[in-house]
Amino acid sequence: MKHRYAFLLSLKLLEYEIRQLTDFSRQCSDCFDLLQTKLEDLCRFMVSEENERQWLLWSDHEEIRQHSERLRETSAQALCDMEKYQSIRMLERQMDMGRYLSALSDAVYDELRHFRISRTSKVLFVGAGAFPLTALTVAKETRADVLCLDIDAEALDLGGRMAEASGLHDKVQFSGHGLKEELPFVKEATHVMVASLVKNKLEVLEDLRQVVHPDASIILRYGNGLKSIFNYPLEKDLSQEWELSPVVQSRGIYDTLMIKPKWTEGR
Repeated sequence: MKHRYAFLLSLKLLEYEIRQLTDFSRQCSDCFDLLQTKLEDLCRFMVSEENERQWLLWSDHEEIRQHSERLRETSAQALCDMEKYQSIRMLERQMDMGRYLSALSDAVYDELRHFRISRTSKVLFVGAGAFPLTALTVAKETRADVLCLDIDAEALDLGGRMAEASGLHDKVQFSGHGLKEELPFVKEATHVMVASLVKNKLEVLEDLRQVVHPDASIILRYGNGLKSIFNYPLEKDLSQEWELSPVVQSRGIYDTLMIKPKWTEGR
């Protein structure tokens, strides 16, 4: 029993520290370094085998569930604030965006090859955020056209400025509209990426299923189990409406599915 309370205390402490550091960072930008360190602690907590064992034992308990959800909301807000800060800092310091993206490219090259994104691809990114390095890297490495959607106006502005600073404004566009308003691009999209911090995943998937091209691949990031303390989970079996291809990752902080719609006759 004491292990359950020890695990609960760990969740409570992480949530409290991240929430406090988020508040501090809004008052003093130097505190973002402390917040980043704490978010890294959270990531290590998620991939710990011991913590995974504790989760399997205690995740059905109401207190564990409640504080896990609270930690997810707190960490999601912290990450949004962190991305905005990182984007502003990069723009203000006028860093060499090309060199920065080249370094990042090495980390995502295998992913791009796995999803077969090329120059002729059209990539829709749902929930790109204020620091859209994946979207910018896709455009830089493949020269594919990318459209980033987000509901946060400030994130869209910062993302657009980053694309401009990196010389990719002709390849990466940003929009605060929904799928229906961006229908011409959505219908031609060869790939759709849905970020792990997109909360209404099932709603987004249902909207996509109605309009995407039959051959489009949807790359869905999510986090179930212990990973749900930092990612929104996927809580439904999609196999009746979608063809599912899990992407094997080595202890990643989120899980990835590549899915394609199953079409009925007459579609």
